[in-house]
Amino acid sequence: MERVERIIYSIKEKAVKINIEDNVYGSIAEIGGGQEVARTFFQAGGASETVAKSISAYDKTFSDYYYNNNEAGRYVSQDRLVKMLDKEYQDLQNVLSDRFDDKTSFFAFADTVETLNYKKTNNPHGWMGVRFQGSDRENPNEVKIHFRLLEKDTNLQQYTLGTVGVNLIFACFHHIDSPNFFLQSLMDNLDSYRIEIDMVSMKGPDLDYVDNRLLGVQMVKNGMTNVVMFDKDGNITRPADMVYKKNVIAIRGSFRPITYVGFDMIKTAIRTFKKEGSYDKKDTLVFCEITMRNLMSSGEFDDRDFLARVDILNGMNQNVMVSNYRYYYKLTEYFNQFTIKKLRMVVGVPTLKNLVQKKYYEDLKGGIMEAFGILFAENVKLYIYPLIDNKRLQTGKLLNVDEDMFYLYQHLINNDKIVDLENVNRRWQGIFAREVLLMIQNNEEGWEEKMPKLISKQIKKYKLFGYSDSN
Repeated sequence: MERVERIIYSIKEKAVKINIEDNVYGSIAEIGGGQEVARTFFQAGGASETVAKSISAYDKTFSDYYYNNNEAGRYVSQDRLVKMLDKEYQDLQNVLSDRFDDKTSFFAFADTVETLNYKKTNNPHGWMGVRFQGSDRENPNEVKIHFRLLEKDTNLQQYTLGTVGVNLIFACFHHIDSPNFFLQSLMDNLDSYRIEIDMVSMKGPDLDYVDNRLLGVQMVKNGMTNVVMFDKDGNITRPADMVYKKNVIAIRGSFRPITYVGFDMIKTAIRTFKKEGSYDKKDTLVFCEITMRNLMSSGEFDDRDFLARVDILNGMNQNVMVSNYRYYYKLTEYFNQFTIKKLRMVVGVPTLKNLVQKKYYEDLKGGIMEAFGILFAENVKLYIYPLIDNKRLQTGKLLNVDEDMFYLYQHLINNDKIVDLENVNRRWQGIFAREVLLMIQNNEEGWEEKMPKLISKQIKKYKLFGYSDSN
């Protein structure tokens, strides 16, 4: 059960509490950003009660020697972080286990970081983790995070690095019973303009109750990051790694549940992309995107409802992302900060109608022109899924726009920035997710026919989305 209140300590107070009050003892290994975490503990006083060893294998050759069997490899990576934790924790066990009783908990902290270079041309980021003893002395717990350093000064980034490192160690020994407090505490004495934490993973005997997918959504909800991504197996992944040099097809929806229309959108989008001649299955990712606004549409976040959506999408071999972006131009901006190839966003005609309304961009100085300049970047196209309304076909090309938008809109059509999806399955036209959801909740007949049998069976078996067989 979540506790009602959480005391926010300064970084020095946290370091002192760990140094003096907690029976914890361990090593701190840092690569690439100085020894900021160890320094914070030493400056707080009493570090001899906490720090058994601090090390900075700053030279790549030494890093390979200590942590990668003397072989070169990626340095700022999750793989290198895990190898650092493996070695440091094993060293603690080998050297110190006979000296301490069961009242002392060993921990190994590690980080591998790339801070801002001299020319300020890189993207500073890092991996950080703690492996620590809990209730099961033989099987430790482990928490890993990935973060992006956003400040434009190396000294400030190093200070931020020390702060988040102390926050992480403190959380491992004080907030392990409350995942949301754990996440919130990682940002203590920090601001979102200084650091973005875009991945958190927990595992271990004391953390078996934690669902990392829910952690990811809480990160977006807490403002720690704007996007979290889950692969087809439901694992939370680092976005930059997942989309690196990939083509991306993004489809936004509630997926509550996904119907035949949703699958037809995916199928026709892939078919259209193949015609462009850029398709390679290994290098093309499809994302089913759910906005935080959609998840909070009822006023509160429903854990079970969210997990049901992800489970169904993963079960149908789909990647999932949760974003805090209301506007599509923000989605373009987000993806293009990474090294991706092409971006295709699939939208329906009703959404397209809203996209070309000036009133939605009044908060931008450049209005709709500024938004479209970002939205329709060189590598971006909108794929439009048609709509049949009152037996009339509505497409992107046939859309009526305001007179002062006509020439701009035609320019986008003529230059294939807005592309109609063709050969859609007319059989599924007229299926609307909101109506299907009401049918499920009201136990009306026929809703099963609007989605694959595997999904309808899952909804019935686990009584998802308000389904009840009581009627």
